[in-house]
Amino acid sequence: MIGIYNPCLTNSLRQEEEGHIYRTLRKSECCTSILNENEESALTEYGDSLDKVSGEVLLCTKCRLCKTRQHAVPGEGLGSAKVLFVGEAPGEQEDLQGRPFVGAAGKLLTELLQSVNIRREDAYITNIVKCRPPNNRPPRKDESAACRPYLDRQVALIHPAVVCPMGNSAIQTFLDSEKSVTALHGIPFEVQSMTYFPMYHPAAALYTFGLRKTMEADFRKLRALLDSMVD
Repeated sequence: MIGIYNPCLTNSLRQEEEGHIYRTLRKSECCTSILNENEESALTEYGDSLDKVSGEVLLCTKCRLCKTRQHAVPGEGLGSAKVLFVGEAPGEQEDLQGRPFVGAAGKLLTELLQSVNIRREDAYITNIVKCRPPNNRPPRKDESAACRPYLDRQVALIHPAVVCPMGNSAIQTFLDSEKSVTALHGIPFEVQSMTYFPMYHPAAALYTFGLRKTMEADFRKLRALLDSMVD
């Protein structure tokens, strides 16, 4: 089942010992909304596709951000990707090019992916909101709500093995937790057959140098998690 979840957070189940990562997922009772299993199946049955979602995003006028954007940014990557990265919102370069994570943060994301032998084109990358907020301010609740159906459809159509929400906004969207990325990063959560792996947003590491090593370690954990999963 794909949707937005409200997990009951308990003690960490991730252990790291002598450099080896052991896959242990936190399983939670939760409240679900939006797409149930029948609705998810209906997406492809009635002809939904990532191209259709992207086309709707490019023409979207559901919130005020359509008035200030240069280009909407639906997302890009492999339609059958094992891992889906979700950031907060497009920035200046993304707004100009219509592609996600093409600025300095995107360059770092690409480097982190390469460090664990994941090609950028083999992942799928998108954001909570698909248009740049003015002056890169945080998205407002109504803006995130307007974009959420697009995101839910992308998750359902891709059906990744792991969803990586990057930064507090993305983490709160998927996990509805009051805890910050500082507490949740690098810990996998299994909720109703979907695995979430919260991470810092790459932009944070551009301004706080020490976070780069933390992100590198989290990407190694992500690689180990993906390798442990059976197709």
